[in-house]
Amino acid sequence: MRKVIALVFHYSVNGLVADEGTDYLRFCFDLLEEAGGASSDDESLDVLQGAHAHVMGRNAYAGMSRSLPKNPDHPSSGILTAGRKVVFSRTLEAADWDNTIIASGDTTAEIDKLRHGGDGHIIVWGGVTLWRSLMRLDLIDEWHLGLHPYIADEGTQLFDDVPGGYRLDLISSTALQSTGILELQYGRHR
Repeated sequence: MRKVIALVFHYSVNGLVADEGTDYLRFCFDLLEEAGGASSDDESLDVLQGAHAHVMGRNAYAGMSRSLPKNPDHPSSGILTAGRKVVFSRTLEAADWDNTIIASGDTTAEIDKLRHGGDGHIIVWGGVTLWRSLMRLDLIDEWHLGLHPYIADEGTQLFDDVPGGYRLDLISSTALQSTGILELQYGRHR
């Protein structure tokens, strides 16, 4: 059975995810530029390439589908454009990005369909509403968090309105000295 990985970028020390138009998001992108641009390390690209499906909510899909196809030099652009994408939305009527389907049915049933058969894993890009929904349904197997050296006064609380007693086990942690970002990988304790 394929595992479901929640991929969370731009996560602050005090637990906020950077929202569009905030100083925190500008800090994240400035930090990325100072480090030489979008990550193109082999390990990160292997995780993306190895995905059976890239799952996202309507807002995450809207942002990614607008920017990545127009930026072919971005390290993940080709992988995501060619990859299978599933958008969870009850309001989106059409998906223009290649290889995209819209899932509007029962969330658990839709994820179960993706989990069964074959190789790879499922990456959940977000947004926060989708991550929380999958968390409440206990469908996330791993969390990959990019913890930024920033205490934000604006953003969205990631772990809000979630089930109590949601234990995680540390899989790995990597400190990126050049940026101060801490890459954390946690597995759901089962």
